[in-house]
Amino acid sequence: MPVRPLSRRNLLLATSALVPLLSRRAAAFGEKSRFIPAVARHGGRWDVRLSGLRRLAWELQRRTSVEVVPDARPFALSSPDLFEYPFLYFGGDGAFPALSDAEVSNLRRYLTYGGFVFGDANDGSDGEGFDASFRREMARVLPQSPLKEAPSTHVVFKSFFLLDAAPGRLLHKPLPLVASVGKRAAIIYSQNDVAGAWSRSESGDYEFDVSPGGEPQRELAIRLGINLCMYALCLDYKDDAVHLPLILNKRR
Repeated sequence: MPVRPLSRRNLLLATSALVPLLSRRAAAFGEKSRFIPAVARHGGRWDVRLSGLRRLAWELQRRTSVEVVPDARPFALSSPDLFEYPFLYFGGDGAFPALSDAEVSNLRRYLTYGGFVFGDANDGSDGEGFDASFRREMARVLPQSPLKEAPSTHVVFKSFFLLDAAPGRLLHKPLPLVASVGKRAAIIYSQNDVAGAWSRSESGDYEFDVSPGGEPQRELAIRLGINLCMYALCLDYKDDAVHLPLILNKRR
């Protein structure tokens, strides 16, 4: 009888005894059994793509069998509430100040226990701005696991849709960077402002043009977002088990 994959959510909650507050929340039901994007609240402009994350959650529910809450929940990086959310979006526009020691320690624990961070440079920076700040802080969080370019064969490119690049609102870098804990990608980082391609205004229009590929590139960015969510929801995909009918029964 095949063994069902262990979800990151269950793993995070299973470690709740190490974080006392979680032990009272792990048994909760209702919306906490659904996928909700968590958002890292840091000292810079962290909240410029919340509409994009809400749109991604909506697309995830529309295209897969995952149940979602179409929201984006901000949390301080020192909060124990992070451990209830397997997917943490860490974006920003411009540089941000250094994280506190408590934030670094909590984020390291979150990643070690199975959490996943998607870093996204909303300013499309390279060597300055958000890019410089994010690289600096992730080097503190996982000093033994530097960010490296993901190979094109990485399982995140086939966790739902089959992709060969990672575009966003921009396409500065075709492949994201990855920092691993063991064999698992704990951090995936893009300089392409992926959430910028997802963002819609209150009127329903997309907020930003996508360059250089236009609307086909936007669709690829949405597919990348779904792949990231699916990867975050599973502890460790195997190459021969990424297209399970249970997951794909609403694939379009």
